[in-house]
This record gives sequence, structure tokens and C-alpha cells, in this order.
Amino acid sequence: MSGKDFVEKDYYKVLGVPKDATATEIKKTYRKLAREFHPDANKGDTKAEERFKDISEAYDVLSDEKRRKEYDEARSLFANGGFRSGGGPGTGSYSFDFGDLFSGSQGGGGGGGIGDVFGGLFNRTGGRQAQPRRGADVETEVTLSFEEAVDGATVPLRMTSQAPCRLCNGTGAKSGTTPRVCPTCVGAGTVSRGQGAFALSEPCKDCRGRGMIVDDPCPDCHGSGRASSARTMQVRIPAGVQADQRIRLKGKGAQGERGGQPGDLYVTVHVDPHPVFGRKGDNLTVTVPVTFPEAALGATIEVPTLGGPAVKLKLPPGSANGLTMRARGKGATRKDGTRGDLLVTVEVVVPQHVTGDALDALEQYREATASDDPRAAIFRAAKGA
Repeated sequence: MSGKDFVEKDYYKVLGVPKDATATEIKKTYRKLAREFHPDANKGDTKAEERFKDISEAYDVLSDEKRRKEYDEARSLFANGGFRSGGGPGTGSYSFDFGDLFSGSQGGGGGGGIGDVFGGLFNRTGGRQAQPRRGADVETEVTLSFEEAVDGATVPLRMTSQAPCRLCNGTGAKSGTTPRVCPTCVGAGTVSRGQGAFALSEPCKDCRGRGMIVDDPCPDCHGSGRASSARTMQVRIPAGVQADQRIRLKGKGAQGERGGQPGDLYVTVHVDPHPVFGRKGDNLTVTVPVTFPEAALGATIEVPTLGGPAVKLKLPPGSANGLTMRARGKGATRKDGTRGDLLVTVEVVVPQHVTGDALDALEQYREATASDDPRAAIFRAAKGA
């Protein structure tokens, strides 16, 4: 795309959208037109192919917030009466060559011309600097105790990641020298490769995406500008974290290059099991043994809690083995600071050895309840089936 095209073409008109169209409206309109005029849908139709190219070119500019702003400013500068191409005597306009304007040859001076202002937009070779580069994301793991996972914990993490080389301050060049802008990508780190009506962007092979070429490399980092850096940092693991959960800590990864943003730190959390308590989401679980008389006659039983005093729960008479009761607010901490519940499951314990008075009492109980057959219901159901 030339500077002249950039100023003279009305990309809003090409897409058929108003100048205040939102990004969503532009995208929706582009997709509709792209389907209509795509070369695959219009075999041999050169007009449709040209129309598709114009649509793609317009969308390429208007879909990018920065390029759209520059386009609007350029159109305002050159189209609002200040400059007009091809004017004749008495028209109040001036005739000039767009090539001279954007190449900086007007006025005979040695300045870069207006082309330097839009150089990055037109992929020109003048004045572009190497772009900031975001730091890499870092992965690590941590193992917490059951209590730490429930209540949250601050743990030290020792990480090894890439950081700017201290000897060359991240330039990659030997002391006393400086890297130069890559002539292939002009410092962008990426190059465009034509693919029919489309242009694909890929990392520049000559500078490996850095945008700079080092002729005399640093002896420590060998020109990469990066070196391994070990550091220990205190990381807060939030309360209520689940086992094998992956936590993202924004901006805690490797440092960026040339003022770029740091990457993110991803921590995979492992949790050691607890000998007494289990967990279901925000609720904790515990199994409590009770005697047969407690289950049959009812009782008030004490139940342990995680990191706190025991609570008392009322066991109703006739409680069956496996009954689950709830102690509210004694579970894991939620994101909003509230706590889940403690789910208490009753396990009726049968004595292994019965002697003396206990044996006599059980024999009397068996005789008293001989007419109550607990298996009668399943036999009735089996016969009915």
C-alpha cells in the first residue's frame, strides 16, 4: 500500500460502513463481503477478485486501532482543504507529487519528509525502531499441606527464567558496540509473506524476531541479550485452592526486552492428603464412628474441625449407617471470604468381641426384636419382580 493510496482511498466507503462504526460492525461487514467476493466463490471473475483485495486492504487498516487512528488523521490532514492533488490554476489547490511528499524530497532539504511520520504504516525503511518484546511465561509447581490449601498460604518459590543479560544490559552486543536495526524487517521482528489475496505475518528469520542484528556479540549471552536468572519470590496462594489447580500470576514471569511487559507466572498446586479430613469443592468431609446405642437411641456427639475447636452435633434416634450431617461454616474458605460446610458421615461401629453383661443385653435385644426382619422388604420386592 502506497502513501498515495493511504490518503486517497476511502476505506469506510469500500466496506460500506460509517466513519464512527464500531470494531464489531466493521468485522461483521467485512466477513459478509469477504464471503460474497471471495475468489473461491467467484471462479474466473477478475472484478470480484479485485473487490476482494480492496475489502481485505480496507479491513487490514480499519480493524487495527492504531492504524485506523493514523489513517483518520492522515485523511483529515490531506483531505480537509489543506492539500489537494492535481489542482489547476484558479482552483485554490496546489499540484504536487505524492511520491515527493512521502519520500521527503520536497523543499530540497535533508529532512525525512512526511513519509517518516507514516513510515511504520507503509512499511518503509526509515526511522523504525526495534519494538518492545514481552517476556516469556514461566511454569512452576508447589506442594501445599491440606491446611494451607484450605486457608491459603504465602510460599517461597525459587524460579529460573530468562532475564536481560547483565553484562550487555540486554542488547546482546559486546561492550562498546551497539546492535543495528535488522534491514529485512526494519526492526519490527516480523515480515509479511504474500499468500494469494492474503498477507501472512511471521517472525523474521534474519534477526529471529528480535528486530535487531548483533555484529559483535556479547561474550556472556552470545548475542541473545538474555541470560538465565535464578530468583526467589514470595507468592500468595489464595485460600480454597484445589488440588492440581493452575494459578496465573500476571506479570510475575520473565522480564521483557526493550521495555516490554513481563510474562506471567503459572503455578500448578499439589495438595498433600489429610489423615482425617477430605474435600468436596468448598465443603470439607469427615467420617465419625458412633456406637450402636448412639445410633439407635440418639445422642449428642463431638466432631473435630480443621484447625478449630470441636463442634457438637445432635444424632437423631434411629440413625442409619452412612447418615450425613452438616456443620455449617466449618468448611474451606471461598473466594468471597465465606466458608463452606463440614459434611459429617456417621459410621456405626460393631464391636468385635462382646462378653459379660453386654452379651446378655444383646441376647435379650435379639429376642425382643425377633419379629422385626430387616430383610423382609427386599424379599417382598424380589417376589413382586
